[in-house]
Amino acid sequence: MARYGMVIDLRTCVGCQACSAACATENQTPYWSDKWRTRVLDIEKGEYPNTGRHFVPTICMHCEEPACLTICPSQATFRDENGSILVNYDTCLGCKACMAACPYGARYVYDKNDVAKNREIHGELSQHKVVHIDKCTFCFDRVERGLEPACVSTCPAHARIFGDLDDPHSEVARLVASGIAKPLRPDLNTKPKVFYIY
Repeated sequence: MARYGMVIDLRTCVGCQACSAACATENQTPYWSDKWRTRVLDIEKGEYPNTGRHFVPTICMHCEEPACLTICPSQATFRDENGSILVNYDTCLGCKACMAACPYGARYVYDKNDVAKNREIHGELSQHKVVHIDKCTFCFDRVERGLEPACVSTCPAHARIFGDLDDPHSEVARLVASGIAKPLRPDLNTKPKVFYIY
C-alpha cells in the first residue's frame, strides 16, 4: 500500500484559489456557506515599507498520530489502507469532538442547510446526504482511479506535489527526505503528512 502525502511549495503559490475552486467542484463543498476543504490564507508580513504578502494553502494534514481519530466517539473518523484520514458520513454524529481536537482547523460541519442546498444543486448526484463533519480526503476516489487530487491537478503554479511518501522515487518523498519540505507545527507530535517548502 502507498502512504500518501503532499508537499505545498509556498515559494510558487500565487494565491489564485484554483485549488479551492477545483476542490469545491470535485467534492461538493458548501462554498455558499464559506466552508472549504482547502483554502488559501492571504497573510501580510513585515512592517511598512517592507511588507509582503504570503499565500498559505491549508488542508487536512492526514496526520500519522491524529488527535481527531482517537477522540471520535463513533469511530466515524478512520484511517484507510493508504494512511489517509477519512470520515464515514453515515456513522458521524456531528458532535464536533474531532473539530475541537484538530490543531489545524481542518474540519467543518456540513449542516442540514448545506445538505439541502447541495441536494438542490446536485440532485441525485449529491455526495452529502446527511449532516456530518467534513474535511479533505486527498480525493481518495480520484487517487484510486490513478488521478491526482483535484487541488493538485488544477494548480497553475505547480505548488502542490502529491505522492507516496514511501516511494523513494516519488517527488514528494525526495522533497521530504531532503529536508526542504517541513511539516507545520512538528511540536504538536501529530506527524502531519502534508509538508511545506518556505
